[in-house]
Amino acid sequence: MIMQNTFREKLDAGKATVGTHFLFADPDIPELIGDTGVFDYAEFVAEYSTFDMSLLYHLARAGQCGNLPLMIKLDQESQGFWAQAALGAGFKSVLFTDIRTAADVDIAHRQIAPDTPEGGGHMGVKLRRPALTSYDIAGYRTDLESIVFTIMIEKNVTLENIDSVLERAREKGVHMTQWGPADFSFSRGEPGLQGSSEIRKYEEAVIAKSIEYGVPPRIEISAVEQAKRYIDLGVRHFCIGWDRFVLRTELGKLGEGMAKLVENI
Repeated sequence: MIMQNTFREKLDAGKATVGTHFLFADPDIPELIGDTGVFDYAEFVAEYSTFDMSLLYHLARAGQCGNLPLMIKLDQESQGFWAQAALGAGFKSVLFTDIRTAADVDIAHRQIAPDTPEGGGHMGVKLRRPALTSYDIAGYRTDLESIVFTIMIEKNVTLENIDSVLERAREKGVHMTQWGPADFSFSRGEPGLQGSSEIRKYEEAVIAKSIEYGVPPRIEISAVEQAKRYIDLGVRHFCIGWDRFVLRTELGKLGEGMAKLVENI
């Protein structure tokens, strides 16, 4: 049975969404996230992790156990193959990195859109999990049409082309944009910009332009308290926390607490 894309349903209903990131290449992680019952989806940050096709299957199955749709973020050089592999495994969303021009939006769209007259994409019938559970081509097509299509806006050249990029994103049915301050700063040759207050004017320009073109912006945060500023700017979609950093922070707190407790014993 094809898993319902509850993430897409919330977006279509105009509701706010909250996800979380995970980098560990372990199916236990999406299972744990799903078991909490408090996230609309989880993003596997594959661009910064290690994986193969078998792992994608196991991650998708684990997410399905907790009715947790999964997003995959991919490195640009291999996005086409791995985006299709992830959808074939059962992922429900793709985050495309390094979008620079409207043509990049076209490429990303073709890689995941159905290869039908209406879809205009290159994604044919893949006899992987969504097709094998029930060889229902109509259902398979409906599943593909429910995929959440998200793009990163993270390059200086992208901001220079922002209107054409977002116009094409609207035309191609992009569901969300994601601001990337680290790559943006790096692409300008100013890596220190990310940690300065100066970065805010660029971030706010991306948020405002995304809203103007009807492509909702998503923002990544590490603490709940950070959300209010963005909500005031019109943001309704968030991805909060990274498993690796959450684990490191909590282990540090436990270790420091115990070290103080036993230092004078």
